[in-house]
Amino acid sequence: MIDNSLIPIPSFILLVGAALTGVLHRRLRPYSVVAFAACTLILAWTLPNDAACRVGFLDHEIVLFQTDQLSRIFGTIFAFISVAGGIFGFHVTKGGEHAAALCYAAGAVGVTFAGDFISLFAFWELMAVASTYLVWARNTAESSRAGTRYLLVHLFGGTILLAGIILVVTETGSILLSAAGSAQGSGLWLILGGVALNAAIPPLHAWLTDAYPKATVAGAVFMSALTTKSAVYVLARLFPGWEILVILGTIMALYGVVYAVLANDIREILAYHIISQVGYMVAGIGIGTQLALNGAVAHAFSHILYKALLFMGAGVVLFATGKSKLTELGGLARSMPLTLWLYMIGAFSISGFPLFNGFISKSMVVAAAGESHLDAVYLLLTLASVGTFLHTGLKLPYFTWYSSDAGLAPGRVPRTMHGAMAIAAFFCILFGIAPGLLYDHLPFSTPYEPYTIPHLTESVQILVLTFVAFWMFRGKLAGESLLALDTDWFYRRSAEPTKRYILGTIEAVFDVAERTALLVVHRLVTLSANPVVLVNKSFSGKAFDPNRARPSLGVALGLLLLLVVIVVVLNLLHV
Repeated sequence: MIDNSLIPIPSFILLVGAALTGVLHRRLRPYSVVAFAACTLILAWTLPNDAACRVGFLDHEIVLFQTDQLSRIFGTIFAFISVAGGIFGFHVTKGGEHAAALCYAAGAVGVTFAGDFISLFAFWELMAVASTYLVWARNTAESSRAGTRYLLVHLFGGTILLAGIILVVTETGSILLSAAGSAQGSGLWLILGGVALNAAIPPLHAWLTDAYPKATVAGAVFMSALTTKSAVYVLARLFPGWEILVILGTIMALYGVVYAVLANDIREILAYHIISQVGYMVAGIGIGTQLALNGAVAHAFSHILYKALLFMGAGVVLFATGKSKLTELGGLARSMPLTLWLYMIGAFSISGFPLFNGFISKSMVVAAAGESHLDAVYLLLTLASVGTFLHTGLKLPYFTWYSSDAGLAPGRVPRTMHGAMAIAAFFCILFGIAPGLLYDHLPFSTPYEPYTIPHLTESVQILVLTFVAFWMFRGKLAGESLLALDTDWFYRRSAEPTKRYILGTIEAVFDVAERTALLVVHRLVTLSANPVVLVNKSFSGKAFDPNRARPSLGVALGLLLLLVVIVVVLNLLHV
């Protein structure tokens, strides 16, 4: 193993870029984001195998980064999408948004290369804070509230994660991730709960569909790629073969496509499909075979590419029209044809069209379920792919670019936005045509051939039948101007009672304490100004006058005589 503290740490490059971005001229900031992300990409790809950087800390050893096939492929795609996201957000002039994006990417890359729990937790929380800013930076009332909810949920998840880490470290005596496999107590389950929240496993998922549609146009691209997939990485690192993940992943795959029926906001539809697609990855990790784990990793890689492309397309529509709801869009095909066709490459990819990267990755997980004789899982994951094409590949583009013309006049779109879309689209096609470029870098050398006659036939049949069904029932699939409550109902509905009864009670207690403290202070001030009040109430409310308050000579002699008597009595008692 190569242990060299002089090797640059990938996440630190992004953090340096974030710091410099805050002081650079606004015209240089976009170049800085792309440049630092590109340097991180080159480093992540060229780091030697088994490289590590260790730093002593108390009685432990902090592993700031370590590389293997799993960390390299995740670190590479995180850095790559940061480059594409930087190009897409080239029009952004706010230094805070650029810095937050780089800090967010640094957190994801840091989690990927972390070799110990302390580093992992620090980068984990950095992601939560930085991504929250990308929601708040939208500067709307909705984004402000959504960002606050998002932050509170992730701080709660971080607390669960930290509690699990403490229990595991206490049990094993080591902070290294590699030592977690020997843990037997509840600590691992708490860690799983904290990671499951970031992976958006229902019912811990509502933060995603609540916050992502309300983030900034460029910020949503980073968010679509980093949080959930960094959680997938941790699941693959710590929990391969956990059977409960098969069940949870299958539920996720179906849950997302079902709820997309109710969604009206185009970015909310895409957010629900993140849950669905991450479900394939979680299920693959739960199956735990080499083919399944390869499929989970490959699908995470592919998903980051096409989901970022889809969010870019939705972001361009929002940027150009100021609208993001299906009920407010329509008829944009003539005015925004380039956006449409680039978006459709992402739609074909996520739907599993042959010659696109979704086809060569999603099918690995489904095939692994079949090989493991999980027939119900195989069937349900196949069924979920029908819903994916129905909503992301048909419903969203039809009601956005076609359907009835909403009379919108789109504004000018920066070339860099379409340029970033073209880059992502190119790689979606490249890996679909040449899957070996991806397969050669997966953690295991298990052979898999996606382009078989049975697989092609099955995929084409599913796609054709889904298109026919959509065309027949398209009138019933249009969005409605309603808020589709999910499990966020619990904290939305409980907000007002919590504020009224719990926070109201706390506020009342503090009010009483404040009034009592002010009264005590007032009395002390009064007494310090006129201490005679303690023995003579007639001086109350009057300014202190030493001539009036001075005791008479008789009082002084009486006190002196009393003192003499006390001394004599004490001496007699002593005798």
